[in-house]
Amino acid sequence: MKINNKLIFAVAFSLILTSCADKLDVKPVDDVDAISAVKTSSDVEALLTGAYDSMTDADVLGGNLQRDAELIGDNGDIEWQGTFVAPGEIFEKTLLKTNGQAQATWLDSYRTINIVNNVLANLTVVDAAKKARFEGEAKLIRAWMHFELVRVFAKTYQDGTPASNPGVPIVTVPTAKITDANFVSRNTVAEVYQAVIADLTSAETLLPAKNSFFANKSTAAALLSRVYLMQANYDAARQAANRVITTGNYTLTETFDLAFNNPTNSTEDIFAAQGTDQDYVNSLNTFFGSTAYSGRGDIIINDQHLNSYDVSDERSNFFYQSGDIYTAKWMRLVANIPLIRLAEMYLTRAEGNFRLGGTPVGTTALADINRLRNRAGAKLYTSVDLPTILKERRFELAFEGHRIHDIKRNKQTIIKKSGSTSLSWAFNSPKLIFPIPLRETDVNKNLTQNEGYQ
Repeated sequence: MKINNKLIFAVAFSLILTSCADKLDVKPVDDVDAISAVKTSSDVEALLTGAYDSMTDADVLGGNLQRDAELIGDNGDIEWQGTFVAPGEIFEKTLLKTNGQAQATWLDSYRTINIVNNVLANLTVVDAAKKARFEGEAKLIRAWMHFELVRVFAKTYQDGTPASNPGVPIVTVPTAKITDANFVSRNTVAEVYQAVIADLTSAETLLPAKNSFFANKSTAAALLSRVYLMQANYDAARQAANRVITTGNYTLTETFDLAFNNPTNSTEDIFAAQGTDQDYVNSLNTFFGSTAYSGRGDIIINDQHLNSYDVSDERSNFFYQSGDIYTAKWMRLVANIPLIRLAEMYLTRAEGNFRLGGTPVGTTALADINRLRNRAGAKLYTSVDLPTILKERRFELAFEGHRIHDIKRNKQTIIKKSGSTSLSWAFNSPKLIFPIPLRETDVNKNLTQNEGYQ
C-alpha cells in the first residue's frame, strides 16, 4: 500500500480554500485524533490492513531488519560494497547514535504498534464474527514488533540479568494526543519478553487455523517458538514448533529453490510479506540482488560461505554470478518475502529435542535434520550433535535475518579476518546492539542510551 500523493494534494488544497472560514477552529498539532475517526468495523479492518503494510515496510520486515541481522552478524561470509552510510556502519559494527537505519527501524516499528493499538482500542465497533480474529491479528503484530525491537536495541535475553537489563518501551495504548505520558521509559528485557509471550499466547487462541495470507494460529505458534528459543526455553520452543508442524497445513516445497522468489505463498510459508506490482516490499532484492536482477549489488557472497556446504547439497548451488557472487534467494523484485518457513520449525524442534534429550517431541532430531537434507539432496547423517544442527540451521536459513540472533542466543563470538588481522566480537559486545536513536533521546529524556553510545 502506497500513499496516494494526488489525494494528499487534493486534501491540502481544500484546506487552503477553507482556511479563512476555519482560522479560529484550529486543533492543536499534538492532537492526532485517530480514535474519533474510527467509527465502523470497516474502519478497523482498514487500520488492521494498514498495520500489515506498515509491518512489512522496507525498514522493518520488508527486508532491512533481515539485511541488518546478516550484516552485523557477519564473520566473513558476505561483503558489503554499497555506498549507503547506515548499513555500512552496521556491517563494520561501528554504529553511531545518529545511524539513519536505527532511527527508521525504531520509528516504523512503533508506528506499526500504534496502528494496532488503535485497532485494539476500537474492537467494540467490530462485527462479532470478526472481533476475535482482528484482536488476534493485532496482538500478533504488536508482539512481533516489540520482539524485533528488543532483539535489536537491547541486550539479548541470555546476556546478564534480563529482569534488570533495559529493554524497549512497551506501548499498549494508542497515541491520540501528545502528553507527558507519551515520554515513556524503557521496560526491562524480561518485561518485554513477558508482554510478547502474553500477546502471542492470546493470539494463538483467538486466531483461526487458516486466514488467507494473513496471520493465523500457526503464525502465532511459530513466533512463540522463536521467542522461546531466544530465551533458551527449549521445551516450549519445540512444543510450539511441533504445533505448527502437526497441523498438516504446510509442507516443504519439493526442492529448496521453490521456497523463494514466489509471487504467492509457497506450501511452506507460514507467513510471508506480500509483494505486488503496486507495492514493492522486497528490500532484500535491493541489497542482495545484483544489478542484473533489479538490485544494487551491495552484498556479495564470499568463498568462505560458498565453501562451507557439502558438494552434494543443492543449497550450495543456490547462488549466481553476475560479476560477483550473489544469493539466489532474493533474485526477484516483485515476490513475497518468506518471514517464517516450515523448515525453521523442523530446525527448532530438532534443536529443542537434542538439547533436552529423553523422549523427543514429534520425532528425533536426526529425522528432522535429515528431512531438510533430503530435500536439499545432501548426504544424510547417521547421527547429529549440536554443532551439526546449528550448522544445518545456517545452511537452510542463510541471508533470511537469523544470523546475529543465532550468534547471540548461542553465546558465540564473531571472528572476522581483515587482511592479516583477526577481529572479534563476543555475543554480548555492546557493538552488536543498535543505539537508541538520538532523535528519540533528545526529545524523550526518560529514554536511557545503550552502552557505548553516550
